Amino acid sequence: MFLAQQRLIGTMIAVLLLGGIQHLSAQGVELAPVGGYGFGGDLFNLAAGRVVDIDGAQVRGALVDIPLSDGLHVEGLFSRQTGDALVALQPFAPPVRLRVTVDRWQGGELQEFGGGRIRPFATGMLGITRYAAGADSEIRFSLGAGGGVKLFPMAHLGVRLDGRVSATLVDADGTRAVCVNRGCALALHLNVLWQAEFTAGLIVKLP
Repeated sequence: MFLAQQRLIGTMIAVLLLGGIQHLSAQGVELAPVGGYGFGGDLFNLAAGRVVDIDGAQVRGALVDIPLSDGLHVEGLFSRQTGDALVALQPFAPPVRLRVTVDRWQGGELQEFGGGRIRPFATGMLGITRYAAGADSEIRFSLGAGGGVKLFPMAHLGVRLDGRVSATLVDADGTRAVCVNRGCALALHLNVLWQAEFTAGLIVKLP
């Protein structure tokens, strides 16, 4: 099921990005490698299958913005967080070191406010999050939102400062059905894990 979900969301992101290419403005496509720090260790705990002493980890990734019009962009994001955790896999065995990884692929829209050298922006995205420890990994649906500012001291070179919050839907269980006036609604229990990250990157405009 999750492989099919991954393919569906990946197709949606590709359609968004390819659709934006047909409406490129004269501004040029923006590529931005980014780095920073992400907070929230629940996904690391989930990947390791137990509580580990990781509250957050460094973030590295890349963003691509395809301009449409009036400051609106189609945006794609890939980011990765990694951390090492000492985990006792058995009660009396010495702890072993596990490499825990959280990958995020998302696509959505970015809206700039202003067209000068300083451009505040807001973003909204959806996609998938993969969390893994050792040979085990899981993929889940995720949402993201954030904002920041782009600084352009030069026409084709700039700096990007971001703050983002992501919500990963770990599971959804039906709890009960409520029926009123011949209509029924299913109440769901959602297990959502939250992460926040702050990054900075160098923007390169092409062409």
